[in-house]
Amino acid sequence: MSVNEIDFTAAAPVAGTLDVAWIHGAPRRLRAGQPKIQVHRYDEHTVVLRQSKAVNYEAPFMFLLFGNERALLLDTGATADPERFPLRATVDALIAEWLERNPRENYRLVVAHTHGHGDHVAGDVQFDDRPDTVIVPREAEAVREFFGFGVDRPTGRVEFDLGGRVLTLIGSPGHHRASVTAYDPWTGFLLTGDTVLPGRLYAEDYPAFLATLDRLVDFAAAHPVTHVLGCHVEMGSAPGHEYPIGTLYQPDERALSFTHADLTRVRDAARAVAARRGVHRFDDFVIYNEPRKRDMLRLLLRGNLDQLRYRLLG
Repeated sequence: MSVNEIDFTAAAPVAGTLDVAWIHGAPRRLRAGQPKIQVHRYDEHTVVLRQSKAVNYEAPFMFLLFGNERALLLDTGATADPERFPLRATVDALIAEWLERNPRENYRLVVAHTHGHGDHVAGDVQFDDRPDTVIVPREAEAVREFFGFGVDRPTGRVEFDLGGRVLTLIGSPGHHRASVTAYDPWTGFLLTGDTVLPGRLYAEDYPAFLATLDRLVDFAAAHPVTHVLGCHVEMGSAPGHEYPIGTLYQPDERALSFTHADLTRVRDAARAVAARRGVHRFDDFVIYNEPRKRDMLRLLLRGNLDQLRYRLLG
């Protein structure tokens, strides 16, 4: 078979588009008609997916990156049931479509995660029996072993080659022990998981969170980053407007993409509140500086009470 080898370096970063109206939930009467997964093609080798709020309020984003030898699916969403959330079927169709345009044999898929929280790994089970597929376990030690960080380099950098499309993976603990940030030179994407996003920033290890933010700011300053992309949108377009936890309808949500300047603002804000426990609200994000688990639970319960008031009072 003649294989079309794609040059993922010549035109990088490629001119793709994030000019997309993300499906952001719907009033109850219209919820059933929403697609379970929204698919957006940033360019011919890069797909951004979003789980529907009609399936799970978290509505996480996922990323499918194609290389010459294998594809990477980064995160698998918040729902295991393929009937409710047909992630495997969607990814299989996207890969089949890509292979029609770029035929090759023995094309593989790696399923990995920005971190190991349940709303990013639940769909893993759908890929258990998929041929030519590797699922990277969610635990920090397994992540580091698979990608080659080494136990002594949890905050280091490694390269991960999809076949000419070479990603830089940056160990990013703070939000979660297994958090990894992926930089893709082809698109200029800096994929930050739940570490940096327009929404609630939870730090289970605040000193590690600050150190990660410093590394990401420095990395973005030294590389052509086009978009800093987290995995959720929880803020409205009006400054400081935060949608409560559990919201199923976000009719005026902020854009997903952050810039290097936004990333720096997050880092500076996190530094400024490091000595002050509690919830700290800013225009485009909210920082939860409550490192102990019982305090985090208290804040989450408070958020759910806010959601109950939101539902009752409109």
